[in-house]
Amino acid sequence: MAGIYIHIPFCRQACHYCDFHFSTNLKTQNEMVEAIAQEIIDRKEYLGESIQTIYFGGGTPSILSSAQLMLLLDAVRENHTIDSDAEITLEANPEDLIHSKTVELFELGINRLSIGIQTFNESKLMWMNRVHNSNESINAFENARTAGFQNISLDLIYAIPDHSNERWEADLKAITDLDPEHISLYGLTIEDKTVFHKWEQQKKLVQVPEDEAAGQYLFAIDFLKSRGYVQYEVSNFGKEGFHSRHNNAYWSGVPYLGVGPGAHSFDGQSRRFNVRNNSKYLKAIHDSNSYHKTELLSRIQRINEQILTQLRTAKGLNLSVPQNAMGVNLEELHADFILEISERQLAEIKNGFLSLKPKGFLVADEIALRLFF
Repeated sequence: MAGIYIHIPFCRQACHYCDFHFSTNLKTQNEMVEAIAQEIIDRKEYLGESIQTIYFGGGTPSILSSAQLMLLLDAVRENHTIDSDAEITLEANPEDLIHSKTVELFELGINRLSIGIQTFNESKLMWMNRVHNSNESINAFENARTAGFQNISLDLIYAIPDHSNERWEADLKAITDLDPEHISLYGLTIEDKTVFHKWEQQKKLVQVPEDEAAGQYLFAIDFLKSRGYVQYEVSNFGKEGFHSRHNNAYWSGVPYLGVGPGAHSFDGQSRRFNVRNNSKYLKAIHDSNSYHKTELLSRIQRINEQILTQLRTAKGLNLSVPQNAMGVNLEELHADFILEISERQLAEIKNGFLSLKPKGFLVADEIALRLFF
């Protein structure tokens, strides 16, 4: 199995927290879509197997017209073998999902939407510089349902300054009342070169204390479980049968092709990184020049990546992976540390897997680093 990630590097305006690669200059939108289609054609040999997932990320993919999305989907279908039941996801902002647009998206063959709600609190939406309001969020979801979408994921952000636990619970209630198939939760982080980072330096923003953020995260886990959502990864919760196949493939080390400026690819042995600059990407595609860097991964790097990504999942790290690859029994090598995190109720070993508990997910990266070779 394999997947394709298509990065759409455009947004109508910049959210104050976002450091993803995008531009608010939409003048090159048509040219960019044609360039990404050309990259799909040029790299048709990168994956030597059928495609089970296609994921439009960004940026804001829903900013594209149906004709532009069709051009990209046609390029994929004409140059790759696509499974008949492939999961095709499009990230969308609520303001784009008017009724006619959702119908068009469904007719294109897109069968999963990931909608950026973030919060239902009007003042916090404005504070984040989001384009939409809470009514548009609800309307977007209802429009998607009416159009025929039966696999919808909604995003929420927690650890928002001056957003009380009561308001966080209200957000969780509002999102589960909509009854989506999938919910993703992301803690607000302050990234360099963002408006929030500038505000923090100017003492205009104070991050939520770690213990308060952790409390909101742990509360959400219990709340969503009570509403029928299974936590299958640190940030992701889904009803049975609706876990993201595309993201699960990332965490399982499945090869994928990433196209567009800033996109990454993985073929099982190396990673490829496209340039994070729209102008440079467009010029390189036009002139048939290189626009990427490649990193050949060592065996140790590949094992460490598997430790990092598998620990993020509810299933956990298959302890036979480092045993088979390195000839090392990780459980014996790190016996004291594993005993420590088990006694602290951060992790457990069961049926050959080291899996993290909810409190362990809060420090998943730190635990993984201690297990690295």
